Amino acid sequence: MALFGNAHTVDPGKAQNDYARLLGHDEQVHAAFQLIRDTILFTDRRLILVDKQGITGKKTEYHSVPYRSITHFAVETAGTFDLDAELKIWISGTPTPIEKTFTKGVDIYEVQAILTQFVAR
Repeated sequence: MALFGNAHTVDPGKAQNDYARLLGHDEQVHAAFQLIRDTILFTDRRLILVDKQGITGKKTEYHSVPYRSITHFAVETAGTFDLDAELKIWISGTPTPIEKTFTKGVDIYEVQAILTQFVAR
């Protein structure tokens, strides 16, 4: 279903197991979201963006963003004609934000609340 844009939440325990090789000692996944082909992990230490690339998706880029590096973020809710919600994250030292698109399968307000919890520490 992910190929049709049905973004969804991922069980944190499953994400913990699936991405264990990326995690530091005692690092815990608190929330995870599948976005078409990409995945976003919220751990207790950082934000991990898993970016599948290419036609087959076999090549993968992993972005590790410490929460202290996030200068600000914005969410744009879905509208009547634009059914996708967007998350924009600005990282210290970079003028353009990281942008991720969420379809109706994910509550963008939940994503914003989780990000707020970790960034506002």
